[in-house]
Amino acid sequence: MLDYPVGVAIKEIINENSNVKTFVLDAQLDAKPGQFIMVWIPRIDEKPFSLSKISGDIAITVQKKGKATEKMHEMRAGEVLGIRGPYGNGFDAGKARSACIVAGGIGAAPLVPLAEALQNPEFILGARTKNDLLFEERLKKCSELYITTDDGSAGEKGFNTQVLERLLGEGEKFDAVFCCGPEPMMRRVFEICESHKIPLQASLERFMKCGGLGICGQCSVNGIRVCADGPVFGNEMLKKMLEFGNSARLKTGRKVPLKEYAEWRQK
Repeated sequence: MLDYPVGVAIKEIINENSNVKTFVLDAQLDAKPGQFIMVWIPRIDEKPFSLSKISGDIAITVQKKGKATEKMHEMRAGEVLGIRGPYGNGFDAGKARSACIVAGGIGAAPLVPLAEALQNPEFILGARTKNDLLFEERLKKCSELYITTDDGSAGEKGFNTQVLERLLGEGEKFDAVFCCGPEPMMRRVFEICESHKIPLQASLERFMKCGGLGICGQCSVNGIRVCADGPVFGNEMLKKMLEFGNSARLKTGRKVPLKEYAEWRQK
């Protein structure tokens, strides 16, 4: 683990869509699927990013949605970023034999390495439109892939949670479900898994000030720190998080409804 920023070069930049880029970095880390690194953007800020590739050179997948990420989208191969980590507990896939992975939007990033580590899981990939889908070709190589889009422009029209419910209703037996994406989506996955008594691991996102060190409490959800105690949580921990799917804290520390938090994070 790197507990201080180390400069690494950008080896390659992959344009995933008009708003998302993957940055392959000249660095190797001993990381688990679901862990994150802190990335220092020179003269701008330091931000947490999940690892979308952990074998060989690591990679992060970045959605443009603020000053720091806009600056990153302007960078070119050969330029340098600072990284430290990896942080967090990641996904525990050790006992999963029949797994289902549910991803929404940019939440697919930490789940692709997990899919590649499992034995042909079922993967439900959701996005707003076909242009927002991520890692489709990569996922076809390692999973049984289902696609949903809100507008029906690719795959099945509707939500990825509907596919999960249908598969379970048709008699599919999963010994584990993993998810990451918009929190209302994850809350619905949690409810489905609870009703079917299926172990769930969900990766949460919150604003972090100390950046993975677990000392500021900014990312706390009912007293549970996303950076140090997560970002991946199982059923029992999620039950304790009354704010899960309902509220989050702004940079000021003020707790607001999840919708307001999501709008603030887009600025």
